[in-house]
Amino acid sequence: MPPRFERHVFVCTNRRAEGNPKGCCASKGSEALREALKSEVWKRGLAKTVRVNSSGCLDACEHGPSVVVYPEGVWYARVSPADVAELVEQHLAGGKPVERLRLKFP
Repeated sequence: MPPRFERHVFVCTNRRAEGNPKGCCASKGSEALREALKSEVWKRGLAKTVRVNSSGCLDACEHGPSVVVYPEGVWYARVSPADVAELVEQHLAGGKPVERLRLKFP
């Protein structure tokens, strides 16, 4: 049986204590970001092939809001609602990651 979704998007909505040096994605707007991604996926008719979910800590909150897209394993950093249309159009619909938003690992 083929997988139900072609792509699965995880948006970190982790909350850390105020003052934590890493910060937390939730305080950087990740919950609104997740809602914007879900809305754009529905608007573009991709809901049957793309799933957007909240995630616990992705251990990248200092770069947050952080997002990861599977099955490609593409990580994004500092994503904002203003980036959503581009991310959905280019990556989720078109299959090409948005390089300017990619999280660069050392």
